[in-house]
This record gives sequence, structure tokens and C-alpha cells, in this order.
Amino acid sequence: MTHALFAYGTLMCADIFHAVSGQRLAGTPATLAGFARHPVRGESYPAIAPAPAAGVAGQLYRGLSAAALSRLDAFEGALYQRQRVTVVTPDDAPRTAWAYVIHPGQVARLADGDWDFAHFVTTARASFLRQLIHRAG
Repeated sequence: MTHALFAYGTLMCADIFHAVSGQRLAGTPATLAGFARHPVRGESYPAIAPAPAAGVAGQLYRGLSAAALSRLDAFEGALYQRQRVTVVTPDDAPRTAWAYVIHPGQVARLADGDWDFAHFVTTARASFLRQLIHRAG
């Protein structure tokens, strides 16, 4: 059995996704309605929280193994809880996937505003990836 994952933050980068999950999968653009993406205070990564009027763009990865999902669970840790969501892909097809949503007890760690993926890629992606590789080594 394989799984699908909606990634909305650092895992949208294929190299980071591979380093964390151990799988190389092609992502498909997808949108998740009913959630907003915010920076986590003091970190370079975001979290999503329910927000009825909002939506989040990200990547849908399909074909994720159970082992890869376990690795992702360990990576995401206690800040998040994995939950089922429905995303929409460019062909307007709804797809069920897992997403890591901020744990209700951790919401105070969110900063105001939207997390900026392009800013992450240009300013923090390389060091984030180096830290992942260093921890794994």
C-alpha cells in the first residue's frame, strides 16, 4: 500500500523531500482549502492551521511507502500531527492525502503572515539541507 502526502513547506523542495523520506517522487502542484500557512517562530519552516477562508499551495507526492511515511513522522515530530486532507490538483481532481498540521497545543508558536517559499529557497534551503544531511550522517 502506498500513500500520498501534501507538502506545503520545506518538503516542496525535491532534494529535501528525498533526504527526509528516502524516496524520489515527482510532486504535482496541489491546493489545500481551509488552511493557512504561517512561519514557525524562530525557524525557517512553516506550519499550517485551520482557517476556513484560506488556502495553501503545495506539492502532492503520490506513491509514498510506509517506511517513507514513518521517516516523515519522525522528522515532523511533536510540533505536527498527521491528518487526512483533500487537495485539488490542476486537473480539478480532488485527492486524499496526508498533511502535517500544527498540533493544537503548538499554535502559539505560529507567527502572523504567510510563510514565503521563494524566500526560503533563496536564503535558507541550502543550510537546511546541509543540517539534514549532517544529522543523517
